[in-house]
Amino acid sequence: MFVCYIIAYVDRTNVAVAKLTMAEDLPAFTSWVFGFGGGIFFLGYFLLEIPGSLIVERWSARKWICRIMVTWGIMAAMTAFVRTPTQFYIVRFFLGVAEAGFFPGVLVYLTHWFTTRDRARAISYFLVASPIAMMIGPAISRLFIDIGRTITIDDVTKTNPSLLGMQGWQWIYIIWGIPAVVAGIVVLLYLTDRPRHAKWLTEEEREALESELAREKALKGDAKHKSALAAFTNPRVLLLSLAYFGIVTANYGIEFFLPSVLKQWYDLTPGQVSLLAIIPSLLIIPGQLFVGWSSDRFRERRWHAVIPVVIGSTMLLVTTFTQGNLVLTVLCFTIAAAGTKSYMPAFWSLPSLFLTSSAAAGSVGMINSIGNLGGFLGPMVMGYMDSNFGEYKYGLYVLCATSLCSAFLISLLPLKKEPPV
Repeated sequence: MFVCYIIAYVDRTNVAVAKLTMAEDLPAFTSWVFGFGGGIFFLGYFLLEIPGSLIVERWSARKWICRIMVTWGIMAAMTAFVRTPTQFYIVRFFLGVAEAGFFPGVLVYLTHWFTTRDRARAISYFLVASPIAMMIGPAISRLFIDIGRTITIDDVTKTNPSLLGMQGWQWIYIIWGIPAVVAGIVVLLYLTDRPRHAKWLTEEEREALESELAREKALKGDAKHKSALAAFTNPRVLLLSLAYFGIVTANYGIEFFLPSVLKQWYDLTPGQVSLLAIIPSLLIIPGQLFVGWSSDRFRERRWHAVIPVVIGSTMLLVTTFTQGNLVLTVLCFTIAAAGTKSYMPAFWSLPSLFLTSSAAAGSVGMINSIGNLGGFLGPMVMGYMDSNFGEYKYGLYVLCATSLCSAFLISLLPLKKEPPV
């Protein structure tokens, strides 16, 4: 699941790197087009999030995730062949439809294997895939970005030939679409749905794990075994959905436009921008692992989610005052990215504290579904601000505000500290 999430994350965000040269071949692709197209992915994503998580709970993670990965790999590669903004919007929308259900499906899948006391750490190990993807994606994509382009470095002009008649930005989409299809087949062949199906565990290990998971579910009480529909009207689920919306707005606004911000503020080549865009991911990994460990260690979730978001939001605001100092800009973006990502292990442990089974699966799907609509708003805001005001910093103000609102909402969540095991 870790490897699959790396591929998923690159396929949804590699447009940030491709954008650096894509507009050279397609002049109609303005910042607004990229912002709207980058975000429309999440409208398609919205449609199948809840059904996807319920399918994993009631049917098979192995088969459903295989279907997701094969279809999204095909759609990701097709982005290489768009020629108009409308075609771009259509492909991005259906890429979202294809990938929908993967993230909440995996979170539900992890509840089939890990008890509450270990779940935040397990989630943090899975979530670390996103910052690794944020490093691997630009690092590999920059190797292709200059195919078919004429570039000037140190007053030396060089023309790179196209490859099979295609430009570098096209190869970025194709190269990253192929691993998704391959990984989908591997999932179908090797992923184990539940502990009782695990041939790589002994019979005693299978029984011990299944018994502990069943015991934990029973301790939560019959009153919490509600239907998925009941979860949708739970005030705490609605609050978490709104909170996630605000944070995701900030996350994807940054991720889709960080390379563009650096290019606008500083005189850098696409290759240099791609390299610098890797740096903010470096702090996210230890941040997520620490929050996951600390949240499990102290058996506390809410404030482990709130504090990183507040730190990230504050640093995002500070970033707007660093224009002209590249080192300080990258440092502030790094802390901001770490804050607005490190909260996730604790945040995604919250729904299973007050819901179980289908209700928990439905709540995860709903929170992720509504929240990821922020992935539409964030890039659109950044694209709009640049196209209409010629400055990305105004968009950063909006992202700061939405994430601070999210931290406030999470702080209102009525939860008691988990009892010691």
